[in-house]
Amino acid sequence: MYKVTISALALASAMWASGAQAEQLNVVCSNEQAWCDLMAQNFMIDTGVDVAMVRKSTGEVLAQLRAEKGNPKVDVWWGGTGDPHIIAANEGLTQATGADVSGLLGWAQNMTEMTEGRAVGVHVGLLGFIYNTEVLAEKGLAVPACWRDLAKPEYKGEVQVANPNSSGTAYTELATLVQLFGEDEGYKLLSEIGANVNQYTKSGSAPVKAAARGETTIGIGFMHDMVKLKKEGFPVEIVAPCEGTGYELGAVSVVEGTPNLEAAKKWVEYVISAEGQSPGLEVGVYNIPSNPAAETDPDAPDMASVKLIDYDFATYGASETRERLLARWESDVKGAGGAIEQ
Repeated sequence: MYKVTISALALASAMWASGAQAEQLNVVCSNEQAWCDLMAQNFMIDTGVDVAMVRKSTGEVLAQLRAEKGNPKVDVWWGGTGDPHIIAANEGLTQATGADVSGLLGWAQNMTEMTEGRAVGVHVGLLGFIYNTEVLAEKGLAVPACWRDLAKPEYKGEVQVANPNSSGTAYTELATLVQLFGEDEGYKLLSEIGANVNQYTKSGSAPVKAAARGETTIGIGFMHDMVKLKKEGFPVEIVAPCEGTGYELGAVSVVEGTPNLEAAKKWVEYVISAEGQSPGLEVGVYNIPSNPAAETDPDAPDMASVKLIDYDFATYGASETRERLLARWESDVKGAGGAIEQ
């Protein structure tokens, strides 16, 4: 059951009436809006910390943290793909959280070690694509099963994906294909798929939602977002590409220079706890949580059943690598077809 908003309001009113001053926390969230809102509400109820929450894609957050270095407007960055969190850590935009990660799954601990304590893993998301079964049948198209299938001429105008400059999801796709096929061959395939792309969206989850609504035939994104749509009854099927695929390590980071450090540390502790992670199921969050005691859904993606690459987070989470790959995407891929930008 949801923890109703009136409880949060009652708590805030009680604190105001008693003259108590609530702690303040500014969080930028790169998860889905419903999950951002529910976590902020639950955190305030359970801790008494007043949260101001705004949602932005990972590329937008990284740009904001760079612009605000030395004078941050946010205290915590929660969610989104791990590569930009690693970049932020390497650039000194975030600081050590001090969180005890010993009870988390190994990949979450690896994220902490990789960033010298500046980022903690909160979830895993597996990359794939989704297709609308009704639209596919109406157009007489074959079922796509592999990344290379998306480059076939018959899918021209049928594919949607986000822009990797703003979307961590799309950057994960870019880095995945480069690691799977080698850089030159990976960009050749990205360009061929790009010739079939009808729109580059700002948000990484937008293409899978568009596929569910029948606005595009195929959407590239994370499988946990697709599971939600399928469970809601949309006519979709989820594909784990035959060649293999990459994945994200969603993370949480504390911004360097935050004036609300103690409240920020409380947020980190909360979002890696089973109590904090389990309510995600109430709003259709089906990623793989970092706390092994958190509740999961039997329909959620399973790492063991998908052919995963050995994703090199250290390399593809480096600023120079990201900037070089994005520059090449702009020159080699973006203009490959007639896609519009959101």
